[in-house]
Amino acid sequence: MVSVMIARFSRLLKTALTLTLFAIALAVGWNSWQSYMQTPWTRDGHVRADVVSIAPDVPGPVAAVLVSDNQTVEKGDVLVRIDPERFQIALDLSDATLKDKTAALRQARRDAERYHRLKNGPAISEQNVEQADLAVEQASAAYDEAKANRDLAALNLTRTEVRAPVNGVVSNLSLNPGDYVSSGSGVLALIDTDTLRVEGYFEENQLPSIAVGDAVSVDLMGHPQELRGHVESIAAGIEDRERTNGSNLLADVTPTFSWVRLAQRVPVRIALDEVPADTRLVAGMTATVSVHPRRDGGAPAEASAAESATMRPASAEPAR
Repeated sequence: MVSVMIARFSRLLKTALTLTLFAIALAVGWNSWQSYMQTPWTRDGHVRADVVSIAPDVPGPVAAVLVSDNQTVEKGDVLVRIDPERFQIALDLSDATLKDKTAALRQARRDAERYHRLKNGPAISEQNVEQADLAVEQASAAYDEAKANRDLAALNLTRTEVRAPVNGVVSNLSLNPGDYVSSGSGVLALIDTDTLRVEGYFEENQLPSIAVGDAVSVDLMGHPQELRGHVESIAAGIEDRERTNGSNLLADVTPTFSWVRLAQRVPVRIALDEVPADTRLVAGMTATVSVHPRRDGGAPAEASAAESATMRPASAEPAR
């Protein structure tokens, strides 16, 4: 009898222990899910920056390359100088033409004034006066054309110096003196350092917990120091891979449908509040991004150390 009671008690104890462990696991899972939804995070984040394609406005052989690859430059710095000789000659020719047209206009005006003074006399007819006025108009138009050509020649000469339009870092420079460049063809890339930012790609079911202005913590791969920022904007649309435009401009929708529906990822733009001097941001770097939403319109909710350890596995693991 005693052995039967002991066996029953043992079974009840095992059942109770199993239920307790199951309840603990369920509570931990629920808490992790709530933390995941209330403090959205993703390892699918990257440092980004605007890239300016530097292209000369005038063609010609390169006289000098004044920068090196990966060099930091400021807005207005001369990057490349194109041989200015032919453009200087064009400017000199335009100056000479402008002087000629200026003299012709002055002479036409003097003739017209003379005809107007003598038009009441027997030697000057109304037709002579009209022809003199027409000559002034033609000379004035020729002067305006010559002046515009001169301004264009001066502009082309100025454009032989290719300057940096923004502050940035020269990248992918393979240009050498003597190379011939064409107008409008890119010769180097300039990474705009004033636009360095982080973009995190969050699953669509996390977006309700993200708002513009929310505080953000950013962990760059290989950098121990955490960066702080805030949500600057959320993308308004992403590509629909299931739909394209047909040849007749009607919607061409993929006829298959996958029962496994994966959450789409939406870009969220993060502005960095401050970057330490010893942290070098490189466009394309990988980052883990955690958003701390505001609660009840107050201060943002910061994730605890335990939550962070639960929520964010090591950055070396594959991205979610």
